[in-house]
Amino acid sequence: MSSIANKKVLSHLGAFLFSIFLLGAALWALYHELKAYKLQDILESLNALPKVSLLWGIGLTALGYWIVTAYDWLALQYIRHPLPYPQTAFAAFISFALANTLGFVLLTSSAIRYRLYLAWGLSGFEIAQVIAFGNLSFWLGMLSIGGILFAIEPLEIPDFLKLPINSLQPLGGIFIAITLGYLILSFWSHDKEFKLKRWSFRLPSGKLSILQILVSILDWGVASGILYLLLPQTEGLSFPFFFAIYLLAQLAGLLSHVPGGLGVFETAIVLLLSPTIHADRTLAALLAYRAIYYFLPFGVSALMLSFQQWKNRRSKLSNK
Repeated sequence: MSSIANKKVLSHLGAFLFSIFLLGAALWALYHELKAYKLQDILESLNALPKVSLLWGIGLTALGYWIVTAYDWLALQYIRHPLPYPQTAFAAFISFALANTLGFVLLTSSAIRYRLYLAWGLSGFEIAQVIAFGNLSFWLGMLSIGGILFAIEPLEIPDFLKLPINSLQPLGGIFIAITLGYLILSFWSHDKEFKLKRWSFRLPSGKLSILQILVSILDWGVASGILYLLLPQTEGLSFPFFFAIYLLAQLAGLLSHVPGGLGVFETAIVLLLSPTIHADRTLAALLAYRAIYYFLPFGVSALMLSFQQWKNRRSKLSNK
């Protein structure tokens, strides 16, 4: 085996071991926070969730997954290969809903998009551009709104995250600088092509870049709003402060590569909210949030994809 192959194996092994370590640390911290509560306490808190909040959560989930269809719609405008909106919405919803729950978001969503868009006439390179554009948009929203919130909200970083910083304010400044740098480049480039070895690419226009960021901020905002509604109303817990907590927890979950950030995300939320909300009530809200925002769309998308595959097979058989 070559030295390059060895380095790749060690790199993947290191990432896997780090994910396991982070998950273990998160579960230990979650256990430590919840050990004072009985299962019955959590079940009672879950049963006490207002039905109106659950209905609002379902409604906002539908809105949130409609918003994510804009990632693919904008990406297709960027590559100048627009498709009918129903096809775009189908691909975006299926890929996001499945990847959010299964984990390994980039790999899972890319595989789904590749299969669907290839059948609809896009080339491999165009599909790669759609995937890159969507992922860039997703992170730009995190960087922009996260940068602002981390810079103004005094958050304590949970110990289990093992971050080499004590305050999120410097990180917020870095996030804002990256976002501004991207916008400046987009407005300056004016469709100019850049070359990286044998690859050539162009940045989105300034207008498209702003839309990227706005769509992503809406996506993050609606997703966090669902959990905020499910939590008990608490004096002193403003939505901007909670939004910052949510973004930090999601960032930890995404970087862990644990499927859906399961365990890591919940632990961060429980620990960061523990000064204001009892852990059993926070966990009850998180369980409802998982069911509404992750498992419900996952089930719907799995049924939709199965139905589409059945229709395709039936069509092929009837054409023989």
